Amino acid sequence: MARRGSGLFSVGTLLASFFGAGMIAIAFAYFNYKFQEYKFIDFNKWLVYEQGKIFTPDEEKYLVVFYSSKKAGTVKNLNKLRPAYKILAIDYYQQDFPSNEHVTYVRAGTDTILKIIQRFNIYKTPSVFIIKKFKEGLYKQDSIIAELDTINEMPSDL
Repeated sequence: MARRGSGLFSVGTLLASFFGAGMIAIAFAYFNYKFQEYKFIDFNKWLVYEQGKIFTPDEEKYLVVFYSSKKAGTVKNLNKLRPAYKILAIDYYQQDFPSNEHVTYVRAGTDTILKIIQRFNIYKTPSVFIIKKFKEGLYKQDSIIAELDTINEMPSDL
């Protein structure tokens, strides 16, 4: 008499394979979801300051420029830029510069600066990317993060 279910392609083996593949798919989807979650800036939780006041974003999109004011001419060159979106300039050294109609200079506490660096994996200054309004006070990354050698190398395809 032949034994049932002991062959190479038994029902148990087949079900275990589907279960394993399903678990891998679920894990992939979960980690993909969690990775996407890290690309938001919540201005209601992360306080940044413009000229001593709490900054409240009012534009639909911003070009975020994370820069170092210690590099010669960076602020002067930032003021010359005329991108499609208003620039939200965040200085690594937290210097206070006057904003104008094209550039909003903001500062933040060390904790917030470190959170921005960590969330967006910023390893070099200047780095630029676009954020888009998701809902009131919450903005989502809307472009790649471009690492530049100088602020004058601003990519036109952002």
